[in-house]
Amino acid sequence: MNYDNENIEVCGVNIIHDNVVNMVKKNITNDTSIFNMAEFFKVLNDPTRLKIINSLMLSEMCVCDICAVLNMRQPAISHHLKILKQSKLVKYRRDGKIVYYSLNDGHIKTMFNQCLSHVNENK
Repeated sequence: MNYDNENIEVCGVNIIHDNVVNMVKKNITNDTSIFNMAEFFKVLNDPTRLKIINSLMLSEMCVCDICAVLNMRQPAISHHLKILKQSKLVKYRRDGKIVYYSLNDGHIKTMFNQCLSHVNENK
């Protein structure tokens, strides 16, 4: 994105609208939640992790399957899955010697689709 300061509209006067400021201060999200959201977005700030999430939206998969889809080696995929698991974005289940990964809940798919819709709306 290219932000050109000359195109940003600013007020020509310095007036504080107390009713708006008070309403926003009363309803703004608390700092702990904002911090947790920032951490959540940091985890998603990686194309490989987004590809893993996208893959798991389509099917539950084992590490070997994810490696084949993304054409990456197992240690790299395992590293990303560990981060996604620690952030509670993915979960796993064991079936004998095979470990299958899936999305932790429907919010992740919704968030992914909303973001994708946003980035594609101005193409």
